[in-house]
Amino acid sequence: MSFSSKVKEELSRQSSTARHCQIAETAAIISLCGRIQISEENKYCVRIQTENVAVARKYFTLLKKTFNIVTDISIKHNAYLHKNRIYTVIIREHEDAIRVLKAVKLLNAEGEIEENLFVMQNIVTQQSCCRRAFIRGAFLASGSLSDPEKFYHFEIVCSTEAKARQLQQMMGTFQLDAKIVMRKKYFIVYIKEGSQIVEVLNVMEAPVSLMELENIRILKEMRNSVNRQVNCETANINKTVSAAVKQLEDIKYIRDTIGFDALPDNLREMAETRLLKQDATLKELGEALDPPVGKSGVNHRLRKLSELAQKMREDAVQGLNRPSEE
Repeated sequence: MSFSSKVKEELSRQSSTARHCQIAETAAIISLCGRIQISEENKYCVRIQTENVAVARKYFTLLKKTFNIVTDISIKHNAYLHKNRIYTVIIREHEDAIRVLKAVKLLNAEGEIEENLFVMQNIVTQQSCCRRAFIRGAFLASGSLSDPEKFYHFEIVCSTEAKARQLQQMMGTFQLDAKIVMRKKYFIVYIKEGSQIVEVLNVMEAPVSLMELENIRILKEMRNSVNRQVNCETANINKTVSAAVKQLEDIKYIRDTIGFDALPDNLREMAETRLLKQDATLKELGEALDPPVGKSGVNHRLRKLSELAQKMREDAVQGLNRPSEE
């Protein structure tokens, strides 16, 4: 089972005790994955269609608990994805459909279908607990969550920009910085930051999934921290080794070109010690000198030797390029 399915399974079993919250969650499910059908006799029918059995079960339970309505459920195989099933929950009775639509404020005063896409002005989502329930229902209806082991991505798919804006504003009341992007003909409300996804799980009241995500985040951060430290130490080692190799090349060039006797005593001692102790650190080299010298002193002498070797190479090149006298 995917992480997204686990979250939906947990949310499908989470039940609000307050009727106003149950209505808010029902409103979100109908708004995002429901269809309202009107027959020629002006009879209403409400149905939701989903491939997730947890969503179908939650919708069925909400209608039973909140409105005491027994619904019809049909199960079909997806014609394109034969392994998947499509669950359809239907309110067939006109009176029941009208009762539900009025409760979730999808019918206006004239009895026409109309959705209030405001947040605070919508009586269904005025209270904080109802907004939590609405976001939970919206995620159940058309949301998904990536595997946090791979990357962080939370999204809810909306059919219109107005619905996406409503959901974005509603999430904003909980300090959630959701963004909107258009994908094909749909509008996607999404969050990509791990800490924000933890917070949205808290808003939707999914504590088990929240703790699982937090544990994954901690492990990932520890692994990243260790990797950064290893990379840093590796880079320092490579830098030290490269410097030591260059020092040895310069000292050998001086030895083979002019010899150590041409050097001042302090540089000659430094060059001989470096050749004898090729794997020694700057501190160990300094302790081997007589009298001992600190790391900065050793580094200064080695730099002088490198500068001398570089100047000797440049002089040699100029000598080769100088035209011969006839």
